[in-house]
Amino acid sequence: MQLNFFRRVSLLAVVILVLGLVSGVVVAQDSSETLTIYSGRSEDLIAPLIEQFSAATGVNVEVRYGSSAEMAATILEEGDNSPADVYISQDAGTLGAVGAEGRLRVLTPDVLERVAAQFSAADGTWVGLSGRARVLVYNTELVSVDELPASLVDLANPEWSGRIGWAPTNASFQSHVTALRLLLGEDATRAWLEGLVANGAVPYENNRAVVQAVIDGEVQVGLVNHYYLLGFLAENPDLPAANYFFPAGDVGELVNVAGAGVVSTSDTPALAERFILYLLGADAQTYFRDETYEYPLAAGVQPNEILPPLDTLVMPELDLSDLNDLQGTLELLSSVGATP
Repeated sequence: MQLNFFRRVSLLAVVILVLGLVSGVVVAQDSSETLTIYSGRSEDLIAPLIEQFSAATGVNVEVRYGSSAEMAATILEEGDNSPADVYISQDAGTLGAVGAEGRLRVLTPDVLERVAAQFSAADGTWVGLSGRARVLVYNTELVSVDELPASLVDLANPEWSGRIGWAPTNASFQSHVTALRLLLGEDATRAWLEGLVANGAVPYENNRAVVQAVIDGEVQVGLVNHYYLLGFLAENPDLPAANYFFPAGDVGELVNVAGAGVVSTSDTPALAERFILYLLGADAQTYFRDETYEYPLAAGVQPNEILPPLDTLVMPELDLSDLNDLQGTLELLSSVGATP
């Protein structure tokens, strides 16, 4: 009905189209258009935005869900025959891995200029959609602030034996390990991982399970993304847990991104960019801020007030585009016994 209205009143359609461009929504002129998305973000987090885009534009959307690494591997395996138009990942590492194989298109300036350069690919093949800081979640009844480590690397010290939870199979953790390889070197990163294994770091399936274990006192601290605890606290603000942001410039203070790129074999690259623009629009960025507690990355949308401002988090000098050696990180984690 809305599309018929636009056809009857052409001037109003133009006005709405312009407004849509400003907010990241572009009204589809042909409801027969179909967009295929490979999503490394879980369905419960991203599906509401995909449904809103489809409803607002009339575009038919087909989505395949899996882990970020699984979707990246699928695109690479399918090669020139991939039906995917958009790849959404929960971390820069897998985006970089796909881009390094020439399987992502260079995005137009209209997309790239909406996000600070540090949160997009140096070659313009992907753009960050939301930011996620790596933190140490800790049980406030078992650990005092004074006991918290001055650096991420200190967790390998003997005093943390039996106290740490982690999710070594998680893509965000693996990207952080890739960052450590770049910042500290292979030998120092291996030594750090071996230290955590020697300390009996308890492996969990995902970040949420790590946070739950900290709350329950199974472990005292855990390496996670910042927003998982905030989801727990939204339901029960009295839980005995808090996030610890590592000191400015420390290798622990990494802000990674969930991001997206247009697959190089897409038959509808303009439509794929239209969707990415929607995710960078005010409505979607506000969703990331208020519903998933991530940092909005598009200019003009402020972060949730319960978080430290993004510009106060001083990251170590690192180009997120370089976090593309996932295979090297997987081999390292396996060799030290962190993963099967």
